[in-house]
Amino acid sequence: MSRALPKYNKRRVTFIGGAAAVALSGTVIAGFALAGETPDSGAKNARTLAGPGTITCPDVRSKLPAVPASAKAEVDRNLTLLNTQIQEANKRLVDTVGQGGPNFVQNAILGPLKDKRVSTVNRIATAIGRTAAKPQGLDSLAACTLNGAGTNAGGGAAGKPQAGGNAGNAGNAGNAGNAGNAGNAGNTGNAAAGTITCPDVRSKLPAVPASAKAEVDRNLTLLDTQIREANTRLVNTVGQGGPNFVQNAILGPLKDKRVSTVNRIATAIGRTAAKPQGLDSLAACTLSK
Repeated sequence: MSRALPKYNKRRVTFIGGAAAVALSGTVIAGFALAGETPDSGAKNARTLAGPGTITCPDVRSKLPAVPASAKAEVDRNLTLLNTQIQEANKRLVDTVGQGGPNFVQNAILGPLKDKRVSTVNRIATAIGRTAAKPQGLDSLAACTLNGAGTNAGGGAAGKPQAGGNAGNAGNAGNAGNAGNAGNAGNTGNAAAGTITCPDVRSKLPAVPASAKAEVDRNLTLLDTQIREANTRLVNTVGQGGPNFVQNAILGPLKDKRVSTVNRIATAIGRTAAKPQGLDSLAACTLSK
């Protein structure tokens, strides 16, 4: 003979049933969230549910001439570095989903990656050129592209951490388009942004042969231009990104550009005189407040 459950038991049964329903729905939600993940989480093919895309670059190895035995170790080391640079860029692409404005990927990832690749392929060309004909035009393989771009451009929901552990960047929402930054170059905002300063290269050069003077002067002028552009970007991006934004998006790329430029200066001098060594040590710049 069945007996009616006491009221408190009915409430308990209802509560337990509700908890079971919540637990079940939670399982369904978790299963749905995981459904879009790919089994391979390697940096080269890194993608998230937000769909940041994948960075791909032209293949350098297949465009090289025969590599002299004396240059093989150095060339192989730099070819490996090219692959590492792509992997790091793809990882950063995932880790910065939702940061910055519409040009964030180009300015903070693709641009710096190109600068690094220019330096690396130049080292490859120089290594081969020591004992064979120096390959020309490898710089044309430096630029990379973003394929399958998703939501990486523009800020995400206000105050929400983005996928990839970007919790520290909470509150960057609204940076899409960087509205209001127009016209900041050269205005009083520079006081808040600080100023980028770099070691002087001209004063560290040996006597420059007449045959190299035009090329050296052109690259010295380029060094000055790079600093001006970096300072302008410093002002125009005040408040963007996380605590490492200036280092990762401005100072780091500037150093890579300067490495390439001072290497061209050293190479130009070295064609008809002793090639200056150690100019790379002048590439890093600092932010002064």
